[in-house]
Order: sequence, then C-alpha cells, then structure tokens
Amino acid sequence: MLIKEIEQFIDEDIGYNDISCKMVPDKPHEATVFTNQECTLAGIDVAKSFFDYFGIDAATSFIDGDKAHPDDVIFTIFGGAVSLLRAERLVLNFLGHMSGIATQTRKCVDTVRCYSDKTDIACTRKTTPGIRKFEKMAVIAGGGDPHRYNLSDTVMIKDNHIKIMGFENAVDIAVELASFTQKIEVEVESVNDAIKAAQKGVDIIMLDNMKPAEIIRTIEILKNKNLKNNVIIEISGGINPENLEDYAKTGADIISMSSLIHMSRWIDISMEISTIT
Repeated sequence: MLIKEIEQFIDEDIGYNDISCKMVPDKPHEATVFTNQECTLAGIDVAKSFFDYFGIDAATSFIDGDKAHPDDVIFTIFGGAVSLLRAERLVLNFLGHMSGIATQTRKCVDTVRCYSDKTDIACTRKTTPGIRKFEKMAVIAGGGDPHRYNLSDTVMIKDNHIKIMGFENAVDIAVELASFTQKIEVEVESVNDAIKAAQKGVDIIMLDNMKPAEIIRTIEILKNKNLKNNVIIEISGGINPENLEDYAKTGADIISMSSLIHMSRWIDISMEISTIT
C-alpha cells in the first residue's frame, strides 16, 4: 500500500480531534487479531502496511488465500496503546471486507470446479469507488480473476458503443486504435452478433444476459463454424452464487460476476489487547 493511501485512510478515520485514543496512557501492549468465522483470508499485506506505519510489530503465519477458522489468531501484535487503537478499525475494516470478498469468490470457484477445470471466475468494474484495487486483490486471494482494472486495460465494446457507432464500425475503429498489447472484447446479446464478432477476429466475446441454454447453443454454433478456437467466451449478467451451477455447465471460458463484490458479506474479525508490559 502506498504511503499516500495509508495517510488518506488514516485521515478519514482519525479526524482532527482524536480524544478517545489520546486519552489513554501510551504504554506498550500486546494484542491479537483473530477471526470469529471460517473464511478465506485477504488483506494480510494491507494490514501489515498499517501496522508498519504506526510502528507496531506484527507477526503472522497467514498469507492471502489461506483458510482460517473461528478463533484463529491472524496477527500477534505489539506496540504503543495509542497506535494500537488508531490502527484497529482500519485493519479490521480491510481484513473484514477483503476476506468477505475472498470467501465469496472461493465458494464460487469451488462450485465451478465441480463441473469444469477450464472455466475461470472473474469480477467486474462494479467496485467501491476508491478501493477497487483492494477488492480485486481480494478476488485474486479467493482464486478468481481480477478482469480489467480500468478502461485502458482492454478495449471493451458494450451495447451503448454499438448504439452510438454501429457494430462493425465500433469493432473496426477499435482494431485501428488499439495497441498490440490490448485485447478487444465485444458484448453481444444474440447468436448472430456472436458470429459476427468472431468473424471480425475479436479476442473476447461476452455473452451478456443470456440464459444457460442459449449460451450452450451459441458456443456449439461457433464451434460448428470453426469460430471458437481463437476467441475467449465470457458470460455475464445476472449470475450469482444461487444460479452459478447452471452457468458452470455451459462450457464458457470465463464467468464474470459483479456479485463477487457487491453480494459479499464482511467477515467478523476482532482485535483484543491482552497484556501490559
């Protein structure tokens, strides 16, 4: 984590008149950070960044992606009382939020693995403003793919591009302007548009808001026309943990789910000061 990011979060949380922390005797204390739930952990390095900034010694045997059980001690920490209190909520917020996303992602990855070892789970750009990179780090910790981080990573032609420019025009201009390092992805809602996109030589076709049966049919048609081998098929739209099994059986290469982030629940993680030295 960058120093400017740490200080931005600290400024938000501490404010200008922190009496509740300054009032305590600033003597050394030992404390533990532990989870109250079974989870997949994420945010370990983020927590370390806060501990380092506040001059807190922190020891852990965990890394992002590890499974933790109730009452597992994630960190044993040692530092001044004021620093411990100031770091507490920042650390717990990031660990709780990121571990919630990682846990949700791991469950979805495990669901898909029951049906395919070639289909990957990815998140989307539907993230919390200001902390996108941390949420995507959490998806990675859970075994998922972060997808694109921003608009510059991939040239994605969505429905509104097509409404403004037309299908073929949008693809042609994207091919002309894109760097050789950028993939071109087209969002389609019909079999015919999927065929046209594949014939145009795009890298990725996103089948948006299609039902599982229609996805299976579209992939079969692309295979029969020898158009599938050189294109990645991504499916998205309305996919969540409850209906994921149906989509996992379609044979798509990527299942992108905004629900990995916006439907995840925070993990209950606590800090407890234990001794005075």
